[in-house]
Amino acid sequence: MADPDIFSWLERKVQPTAEEIHRAATIVADRLCGATANPIIRNAQEARQLRLVGEWLDARGYKRIPSGSGIKFDDMPLGTYAFHANIPARFEQRSERTVNISVDVAVMRTIAGGGDLPLLIEAKSAGDFTNVNKRRKEEAMKISLLRRTYGQKVDYLLFLCGYFDSGYLGYEAAEGIDWVWEHRIDDLAEFGL
Repeated sequence: MADPDIFSWLERKVQPTAEEIHRAATIVADRLCGATANPIIRNAQEARQLRLVGEWLDARGYKRIPSGSGIKFDDMPLGTYAFHANIPARFEQRSERTVNISVDVAVMRTIAGGGDLPLLIEAKSAGDFTNVNKRRKEEAMKISLLRRTYGQKVDYLLFLCGYFDSGYLGYEAAEGIDWVWEHRIDDLAEFGL
């Protein structure tokens, strides 16, 4: 399973030179550092994004529902929000089998009417274009399951920071998913908040 482009001496069946060993060790070390650092960076970026959304909502009079309160997402009082909401969704159209969809933020608008669902916000950040194109189907799958369960009235929004190209954005738009850029956080107001 060794990458022949990194460990080039393996195919030649010869002893590696000191330069080849150094090059291979540098590449492997870089990949290990990335594998360790990337989740740490992503988690820190998500925490920062959630803090920004929370501060923005707090400044507009919204109240945060603490984790573990037992309030279901579809019973949230007007003018409240919750982080890391688990929303049950049917796995298949006529099935009783459900799966919990984790959403970063659920916001029950102050203007919501009876039977309205909260606005669902997913915090997304990316340090390069490659990673987002591998993950772009995640949101499409989530919205598909949510709409299968709750109908077309589900409002699902991405809160984006970083490298999201037109391919990613077009894919999400085709699924009916809108977005707000972190540097334009006041655009959240356009979604009834």
